Amino acid sequence: MIDFKTIVLIFFGALAVSSAVLVVFLRNIVYSAFSLIATFFSLAVLFIFLSAEFVAGVQVLIYVGGILILFLFALMLSQQLSQKAVKLSSTKLLPAVLLALPMLGIFLFVIYQTDWELVQNIQMEEGVASLASLLLDKYLLPFELASILLLGALVGALLLARPGEK
Repeated sequence: MIDFKTIVLIFFGALAVSSAVLVVFLRNIVYSAFSLIATFFSLAVLFIFLSAEFVAGVQVLIYVGGILILFLFALMLSQQLSQKAVKLSSTKLLPAVLLALPMLGIFLFVIYQTDWELVQNIQMEEGVASLASLLLDKYLLPFELASILLLGALVGALLLARPGEK
Protein backbone atom coordinates (compact mmCIF):
# COMPACT_ATOMS: atom_id res chain seq x y z
CA MET A 1 0.00 0.00 0.00
CA ILE A 2 1.26 3.46 -0.87
CA ASP A 3 1.60 5.83 2.07
CA PHE A 4 0.74 9.53 2.10
CA LYS A 5 4.38 10.67 1.71
CA THR A 6 4.77 8.69 -1.50
CA ILE A 7 1.54 10.12 -2.93
CA VAL A 8 2.67 13.68 -2.15
CA LEU A 9 6.12 12.99 -3.61
CA ILE A 10 4.65 11.58 -6.84
CA PHE A 11 2.18 14.48 -7.09
CA PHE A 12 4.82 17.19 -6.73
CA GLY A 13 7.24 15.34 -9.01
CA ALA A 14 4.56 15.12 -11.71
CA LEU A 15 3.66 18.77 -11.11
CA ALA A 16 7.31 19.81 -11.52
CA VAL A 17 7.68 17.91 -14.79
CA SER A 18 4.33 18.97 -16.26
CA SER A 19 4.73 22.64 -15.37
CA ALA A 20 8.29 22.61 -16.79
CA VAL A 21 6.90 21.20 -20.04
CA LEU A 22 4.28 23.98 -20.03
CA VAL A 23 7.05 26.58 -19.63
CA VAL A 24 8.56 25.39 -22.88
CA PHE A 25 5.40 24.89 -24.93
CA LEU A 26 3.09 27.74 -23.88
CA ARG A 27 2.96 30.52 -26.45
CA ASN A 28 2.18 33.35 -24.01
CA ILE A 29 5.27 34.36 -22.07
CA VAL A 30 3.27 35.44 -18.99
CA TYR A 31 1.64 32.01 -18.75
CA SER A 32 5.08 30.45 -19.13
CA ALA A 33 6.33 32.54 -16.21
CA PHE A 34 3.41 31.38 -14.04
CA SER A 35 4.21 27.79 -14.98
CA LEU A 36 7.81 28.40 -13.97
CA ILE A 37 6.57 29.57 -10.56
CA ALA A 38 4.69 26.28 -10.17
CA THR A 39 7.85 24.41 -11.21
CA PHE A 40 9.97 26.21 -8.62
CA PHE A 41 7.42 25.66 -5.83
CA SER A 42 7.16 21.95 -6.58
CA LEU A 43 10.96 21.69 -6.66
CA ALA A 44 11.05 23.36 -3.25
CA VAL A 45 8.70 20.68 -1.93
CA LEU A 46 10.97 18.00 -3.39
CA PHE A 47 13.95 19.61 -1.65
CA ILE A 48 12.04 19.39 1.62
CA PHE A 49 11.55 15.68 1.00
CA LEU A 50 15.33 15.39 0.60
CA SER A 51 15.81 17.06 4.02
CA ALA A 52 17.30 20.15 2.39
CA GLU A 53 15.07 22.75 4.02
CA PHE A 54 17.56 25.55 3.50
CA VAL A 55 17.77 24.89 -0.24
CA ALA A 56 13.97 24.81 -0.40
CA GLY A 57 13.76 28.15 1.38
CA VAL A 58 16.38 29.68 -0.90
CA GLN A 59 14.50 28.26 -3.92
CA VAL A 60 11.31 30.02 -2.88
CA LEU A 61 12.89 33.26 -1.66
CA ILE A 62 15.41 33.81 -4.44
CA TYR A 63 13.84 32.27 -7.53
CA VAL A 64 10.13 32.71 -6.91
CA GLY A 65 10.18 35.70 -4.60
CA GLY A 66 12.87 37.64 -6.37
CA ILE A 67 13.70 36.74 -9.90
CA LEU A 68 10.36 35.54 -11.24
CA ILE A 69 8.26 38.23 -9.59
CA LEU A 70 10.64 40.86 -10.97
CA PHE A 71 10.36 39.20 -14.39
CA LEU A 72 6.55 39.26 -14.20
CA PHE A 73 6.50 42.91 -13.14
CA ALA A 74 8.76 43.81 -16.06
CA LEU A 75 6.53 41.87 -18.46
CA MET A 76 3.31 43.34 -17.20
CA LEU A 77 4.64 46.89 -17.11
CA SER A 78 5.70 46.69 -20.73
CA GLN A 79 2.46 46.12 -22.60
CA GLN A 80 4.13 45.14 -25.85
CA LEU A 81 5.78 42.03 -24.42
CA SER A 82 2.85 40.73 -22.39
CA GLN A 83 0.45 40.93 -25.33
CA LYS A 84 2.69 39.15 -27.82
CA ALA A 85 2.65 35.42 -28.24
CA VAL A 86 5.93 33.63 -28.80
CA LYS A 87 6.15 32.32 -32.35
CA LEU A 88 7.27 28.73 -32.53
CA SER A 89 8.96 27.79 -35.76
CA SER A 90 7.97 24.39 -37.11
CA THR A 91 11.05 24.24 -39.33
CA LYS A 92 13.26 23.50 -36.34
CA LEU A 93 10.96 20.83 -34.92
CA LEU A 94 12.36 17.91 -36.91
CA PRO A 95 16.04 18.53 -36.01
CA ALA A 96 15.03 19.03 -32.38
CA VAL A 97 13.13 15.74 -32.30
CA LEU A 98 15.97 13.95 -34.11
CA LEU A 99 18.36 15.23 -31.46
CA ALA A 100 16.05 14.67 -28.48
CA LEU A 101 15.08 11.06 -29.20
CA PRO A 102 18.63 9.63 -29.05
CA MET A 103 19.27 11.66 -25.90
CA LEU A 104 16.11 10.21 -24.36
CA GLY A 105 17.28 6.74 -25.33
CA ILE A 106 20.66 7.31 -23.71
CA PHE A 107 19.05 8.66 -20.53
CA LEU A 108 16.65 5.72 -20.29
CA PHE A 109 19.47 3.24 -20.96
CA VAL A 110 21.58 4.75 -18.19
CA ILE A 111 18.64 4.85 -15.78
CA TYR A 112 17.69 1.23 -16.33
CA GLN A 113 21.24 -0.15 -16.46
CA THR A 114 22.44 1.55 -13.27
CA ASP A 115 22.37 -0.49 -10.09
CA TRP A 116 20.70 1.99 -7.74
CA GLU A 117 21.64 1.25 -4.17
CA LEU A 118 19.37 2.39 -1.38
CA VAL A 119 21.42 3.91 1.39
CA GLN A 120 20.08 3.24 4.86
CA ASN A 121 20.80 5.10 8.09
CA ILE A 122 22.27 8.31 6.73
CA GLN A 123 23.90 10.36 9.47
CA MET A 124 22.89 13.97 8.92
CA GLU A 125 24.07 17.03 10.76
CA GLU A 126 21.91 19.97 11.64
CA GLY A 127 21.42 21.47 8.18
CA VAL A 128 20.59 25.13 8.60
CA ALA A 129 22.25 25.60 11.99
CA SER A 130 25.61 24.23 10.84
CA LEU A 131 25.41 26.23 7.61
CA ALA A 132 24.63 29.42 9.53
CA SER A 133 27.48 28.87 11.96
CA LEU A 134 29.89 28.27 9.07
CA LEU A 135 28.72 31.35 7.15
CA LEU A 136 28.84 33.63 10.18
CA ASP A 137 31.98 32.18 11.71
CA LYS A 138 34.56 30.53 9.46
CA TYR A 139 33.46 31.96 6.09
CA LEU A 140 32.29 35.42 7.20
CA LEU A 141 34.81 37.37 5.10
CA PRO A 142 34.10 35.56 1.78
CA PHE A 143 30.37 35.83 2.49
CA GLU A 144 30.59 39.60 3.01
CA LEU A 145 32.90 40.04 0.00
CA ALA A 146 30.37 38.21 -2.18
CA SER A 147 27.60 40.52 -0.94
CA ILE A 148 29.73 43.61 -1.70
CA LEU A 149 30.49 42.22 -5.17
CA LEU A 150 26.78 41.65 -5.84
CA LEU A 151 25.97 45.15 -4.59
CA GLY A 152 28.58 46.59 -6.97
CA ALA A 153 27.13 44.60 -9.86
CA LEU A 154 23.66 45.91 -9.02
CA VAL A 155 24.86 49.52 -8.93
CA GLY A 156 26.73 49.02 -12.20
CA ALA A 157 23.65 47.55 -13.87
CA LEU A 158 21.57 50.49 -12.69
CA LEU A 159 24.12 52.94 -14.06
CA LEU A 160 24.23 51.18 -17.41
CA ALA A 161 20.42 51.00 -17.67
CA ARG A 162 19.90 54.64 -16.72
CA PRO A 163 18.73 56.87 -19.54
CA GLY A 164 20.85 59.88 -20.27
CA GLU A 165 24.56 60.37 -20.84
CA LYS A 166 26.59 57.28 -21.61
